[in-house]
Amino acid sequence: MRHLLFLHLLGASVWVGGHLVLLFSVLPGALRRRDVQPVRQFEQLYERVGIPALLVQIVSGLWLASLWLPHGQWFDSSPMAHLVQAKLVLLGFTALLGAHARLALIPKLDAQRLPQLGLHIVLITLTAVAFVWVGSGFRFGGLF
Repeated sequence: MRHLLFLHLLGASVWVGGHLVLLFSVLPGALRRRDVQPVRQFEQLYERVGIPALLVQIVSGLWLASLWLPHGQWFDSSPMAHLVQAKLVLLGFTALLGAHARLALIPKLDAQRLPQLGLHIVLITLTAVAFVWVGSGFRFGGLF
């Protein structure tokens, strides 16, 4: 379980860290200059590690959840079940944001649509940070 948790945390570090860099380092300058190239360049480089990191998180997260709680109890009302449910909701929101970015925002990205992408980046980063918060609940016994 320790190795599995390590892989999960490593994936989370890459996923959350990359989005924090994008939000606080790349996006402000791009918005100021109304230039989509810095965001495109970052996305192109980050996708090589970010998407595999997310996939590692999904696989290891589902596996860890099944070790913490049998599948049949994932939708009960225990504190551990609430954590699993919260993670699943966040995963669904991440998938929706990813699909929206891939299908609607990125193909048509220009200076005029850059603020929309900025909002998307804020939302995906907040979701990533929420994943970490919820994950810490497995160690500390609940969401709050």
